[in-house]
This record gives sequence, structure tokens and C-alpha cells, in this order.
Amino acid sequence: MSGDNVNMYGGSGNTGIQNNHFAPSAPDFPELRDAVRELLRLVDELRAQLPPASARVLDDNLPALSGGADASQAPEERHRALLAVAGVAATVSTVGEPVVEAVRKVLGLLGAV
Repeated sequence: MSGDNVNMYGGSGNTGIQNNHFAPSAPDFPELRDAVRELLRLVDELRAQLPPASARVLDDNLPALSGGADASQAPEERHRALLAVAGVAATVSTVGEPVVEAVRKVLGLLGAV
């Protein structure tokens, strides 16, 4: 059975209903964990081939991707970090393409594309 279940006991003129909806937490399933792990590996490889300023952009976004202690767990923060990493990877052409593809996979698993 799905939908609202309403029980009323006594009273008169009862109107309205309170719905308590909670935002689902970020999905956490093996395929997503594996995709993020692979993305982090590829980002680490790419980082060594970047100028320092671009490498810092990756470093700044790693906590949101890896779920580290400093990471905001807001889905918007993870999405923003994924797009930032993909942007850096896209600037280095074919060298960054595996990272861009890994970001697309993670975004797809999160239902963001």
C-alpha cells in the first residue's frame, strides 16, 4: 500500500494534513562507490600532469568527491565538485578524457544527467 494513511479520532471541522517528507541521503551502493574510487584514481594520475593552479582546483574538490571529514554531504556540493573536476580535465584534451568519462559515470549513477 502506498500513499497517505490518515486516521482521525473525534473532533469536528478537521481539515488539512501534515506530510513529513525527508530528503533521501546520497545514494550509497557498491557500483557508485566503485565509480568514485576509479574517478579518484584517475584524478590522482591526471593531477601529476597539470600546472599547479589546475592541480589546486582538483585538490580543493577532492573532499566533496571522496566524502572526507571536511566534505559537505550536500548533493549540490558533490555535483559542483564533479563539474569542476570535469572542467579541469576537459582543458587538457585527450589526457583528461578518462576523468571526464568517469565524472559522467558518477553523475549518471547519481541520477544527475
